[in-house]
Amino acid sequence: MGKKIINIGNLKKTIHYLQKNGIRHTFYAAKERMEEERQSEYVYVGPGKDMLSAQREKSAGCPYRFSIVVPAYETKEDYLREMIESVREQSYEKWELIIADASKSHHVEEIVTAYQRQENEGRIQYIRLPENKGISENTNAAVEKASGDYIGLLDHDDILTPDALYEMAAAIDRAEQNGESPVMLYSDEDKYEDSGCYEHPNKKYKYNLDLILSNNYICHFMLVESRRMKKLKLRRQFDGAQDYDLVLRITGDLLGAEPSVPAIRLCEKIVHVPKVLYHWRCHEESTAANTASKRYAYEAGKEALEDFCRQRGWQAQAAHSLHLGFYQITYMPDLFTVRPEVGIIGGRILNRENRIETGIYDEEGRRLYLGVHKEYSGGSTHRAALLQDCAAVDIRCMRVCKKLQPLFEEITGVTYQEYGAWKLADVSAVTCDEEGYRKLSMTLGRAAAEMGYLVVWDPQITLKQK
Repeated sequence: MGKKIINIGNLKKTIHYLQKNGIRHTFYAAKERMEEERQSEYVYVGPGKDMLSAQREKSAGCPYRFSIVVPAYETKEDYLREMIESVREQSYEKWELIIADASKSHHVEEIVTAYQRQENEGRIQYIRLPENKGISENTNAAVEKASGDYIGLLDHDDILTPDALYEMAAAIDRAEQNGESPVMLYSDEDKYEDSGCYEHPNKKYKYNLDLILSNNYICHFMLVESRRMKKLKLRRQFDGAQDYDLVLRITGDLLGAEPSVPAIRLCEKIVHVPKVLYHWRCHEESTAANTASKRYAYEAGKEALEDFCRQRGWQAQAAHSLHLGFYQITYMPDLFTVRPEVGIIGGRILNRENRIETGIYDEEGRRLYLGVHKEYSGGSTHRAALLQDCAAVDIRCMRVCKKLQPLFEEITGVTYQEYGAWKLADVSAVTCDEEGYRKLSMTLGRAAAEMGYLVVWDPQITLKQK
């Protein structure tokens, strides 16, 4: 039996986590990571030639044009070629690739120029930048030249799947058939090792306001409506978290527009395409492989989040959580006061083994994070430890805003009264089995949503089953 190779990236993460959070948190984080890796079985299977050919034929009459913008700086030749080839191999052919190069050398220019000379590659544009102004300003130079309906952000060392633009075009078409015009779209992603191994798929949620206020789970692949992207652009002061800042400002733009988009309907304007369309390359300098390699990026993310709160007029403070790139917001005096669109707040209920038994439900009424230990975060995405919007929370561990308390009383049949440090609704007079509690919780959550309110799950609120 061969020796198991130590993952240096994971070792560095563990050491930094220990220095930041102490022995107890590090023990549980390492234990959870090992359990996750033992259970992890992922194989990326891309579309075959026949499927790509069918996509090419089906989308020939599709009107949308995509501009893919890439800031380059002394990019390794192999990485650059793989990135360019991933765009050229798209089954959806109405694209342009704009590479803004701030390198001191000419090797990026020489490679791109060689591609431009090839047949039918007038779609590739090259911009030589006079100086390196950082990732945001370099990207903005490419954005200014973009002529597509949507602008996609691609890093110079990452890879698109060959069906990425086809799937995005199909999602736009579906939305428009339903009378919606997406402002932004994003896909699932995975990580790509130079060895050719695909791992750590990030299967994302549909747009979730409170989750995006906890971390930039959207990340890659992201397309933004061209008009809005050219208006907002990327901001240099948030380099390292420029994508996160952009997502937050798009969110703020929609919430503050005339007429504004209600928070509960943001998912109709910011569309999730539930398919891996982006391979995020792992190497020593990348945040994909080593989250501590760009700690400034996580500080920039916190500053972007604080700026979003200021722009919304919220009395709130953002802070780093236990995990790099993940944040916690403290609302003053509380969440209900600061954000009137929030109607219900709920927490988690632990069983006798200190594992999540119930608390948060998805739209189908399934319990999320079932069995996750109270000290665990829910794996590499840490979602079990993050504030997030949901379909419903358990009535035995919830608070309800004043305007929805009559609704609570109508559905549960008990007078709304609060108890304990968390000020939870007292439902001791409600007697039913687990299925009964689930039905009451889902009924209340759906009724709140129909009235335009968000239901928010806060895992810090914790009850222990007796």
